[in-house]
Amino acid sequence: MKKLIIRFCNFIFGKHKNNTLPRYWILAVDMIIVIVAYIVALFMLYFKDFGASSFDWSRIWLIPVVYLITFLISRTYDGMLRYSGFNDIRKLFYACTAALSFLIISKLVIRQFSPSLARDLYPRYVTMIYHYLITLVVMIIMRFTIRRLYNEIYKNIPDKMNTLIYGAGDGGTVLMRTLSQDTKSKFKIKAFVDDDPKRAGTQINTIKIYSPKVAMTPEFIEKFDIDVIILAIPSISETRRKEIIEQGMALNLIVKSIPAFDKWVDGKIESDQIKDIKIEDLLGRKPIILGKSNVIREINEKVVLVTGAAGSIGSEICRQVMHYNPSKLIMLDQAESPMYDFQFEMNNTEDFKDKRDKMAFVITNVKDPIRMREVFEMYHPQVVFHAAAYKHVPFMEENAYEAVFVNVFGTKLVADLAMEFGVEKFVMISTDKAVNPTNVMGATKRIAEIYTQSRQSKTKFITTRFGNVLGSNGSVVPLFRKQIEKGGPITVTDRRITRFFMTIPEACSLVLEAGSIGEGGDIFVFDMGEKVKIWDLAEKMRKLAHKPEIEIIETGLRPGEKLYEEVLANEENTIKTDNEKIMHAIVRKYEASDVDAMFDKLHEALETCDPMKIVAQMKVIVPEFKSNNSIFSQLDK
Repeated sequence: MKKLIIRFCNFIFGKHKNNTLPRYWILAVDMIIVIVAYIVALFMLYFKDFGASSFDWSRIWLIPVVYLITFLISRTYDGMLRYSGFNDIRKLFYACTAALSFLIISKLVIRQFSPSLARDLYPRYVTMIYHYLITLVVMIIMRFTIRRLYNEIYKNIPDKMNTLIYGAGDGGTVLMRTLSQDTKSKFKIKAFVDDDPKRAGTQINTIKIYSPKVAMTPEFIEKFDIDVIILAIPSISETRRKEIIEQGMALNLIVKSIPAFDKWVDGKIESDQIKDIKIEDLLGRKPIILGKSNVIREINEKVVLVTGAAGSIGSEICRQVMHYNPSKLIMLDQAESPMYDFQFEMNNTEDFKDKRDKMAFVITNVKDPIRMREVFEMYHPQVVFHAAAYKHVPFMEENAYEAVFVNVFGTKLVADLAMEFGVEKFVMISTDKAVNPTNVMGATKRIAEIYTQSRQSKTKFITTRFGNVLGSNGSVVPLFRKQIEKGGPITVTDRRITRFFMTIPEACSLVLEAGSIGEGGDIFVFDMGEKVKIWDLAEKMRKLAHKPEIEIIETGLRPGEKLYEEVLANEENTIKTDNEKIMHAIVRKYEASDVDAMFDKLHEALETCDPMKIVAQMKVIVPEFKSNNSIFSQLDK
């Protein structure tokens, strides 16, 4: 019998694109139902003397014509039968009710002028009501029968993954409906789990709801052979979300989630919106919500320059700045290919398409005095975000000359031009590696901080200092992903190593906020949350990838690398700002004349191209710089 049904479905659906029944077929079937329902209604009312009924059968055309018109107007035949839902039923109800209303009202009107015509042209009121009810019920049953039949035949996908939905509220219910209607879905829902104890033991469409104590156990997972858990509570707290993800990982389940409510399409979830949990979901914190008034005041209708614009931090600053309506945004970087890609992105971003005349892309190096002066003369920026820098610790240990030239004297050049051309605010992006530096890169950033903080002019210099950002170029997360994709091993320099982490958008929004509240000479540090052990990070990424066989190995600390990062030096303190996530660092201040003298000596050392002389002078400027590099550590003696 089942084979016959499959052959019938293939005959009906298989000849048409995407297995979709033509619209005119649906309309034809609906009209057959209307006609048959009319005959049935007559038979029910005139059963005793059906053959002798005085009704004129030549008038049977009227009701089908009226219903056809309402169907055409309402387009009841447009829906795909296999996806029939409440909206389709509502459309049918409105169409049929409109037809019935027209028939009754028109009969009442005609009867006022010609009772005989009304009697001959229209059936009795009760007949029309019977017909209306039969038509509506049969059409609804027909749609849901075809939907059920189609799903049973075409959803027979092998190797379905037994799925546990966490959340039996609106998110879970909508998700269940999406998966049940998607013929290509590989998820087979076995159960719900919900934190609300009142829901435990109840059902949603015959699927039982369990409490976490019952469902989130190895015994339950084994009993129902669960492969996947989908987190379907969009409004859940960040803390609870992490707990559930950790539980799922501990049970060796594939963990997925649905998007927030504002990402749903017309109140529905699409199957392709069900995403894998990423390590960022476990490391990220509760989203920081910032007021926009300060940033709007500083950026709206102003010329903004962003150096290092093609980098992970610089590019995100540019994206956020564009939302605050600058009169012009100058994006500057030396990296040609990344800059080309970024230009393409910005020019084709929907929100920025009408703002192309407000964007300028410049290729140059911040250590080039001629070209940088030309940029300032051409655009006269009012706000500068200086993100350009070399940041890879091992590389800079081997290239101290270039690190100092770009990170120190490149910053000095941009800062001097900012003062000369009357820039209102200069915001420098620093790093936590500038605190008690153990490497060349961190020391160069600290020296750049010292220079900008010592400048006293109409230009307000502000420094922002934070740790690692998730997903930034060269960060550990993309590195681990690549290693996992290649089958391992995952390399960690030291089992004890820890780092602070922050998302790129979060870090950049804090940079904009800090820049707007700074009054000059400020160094702001951000609340970086809890430190993360890199070894634990590697283990979690391995679990999320479901590749427990991949080995994690220690490779030893690289030259200049710290076991842990700090946000403040030993002698530094902080005071609170109006934003609890931004703190004002109280640091040692330098006189401009002293800084200039130190920079002259550093420049002399730079001209020798001798790494030892360069680093030696850096240690004079930053006495707390104690190198972890065996080559430079002898200078500490």
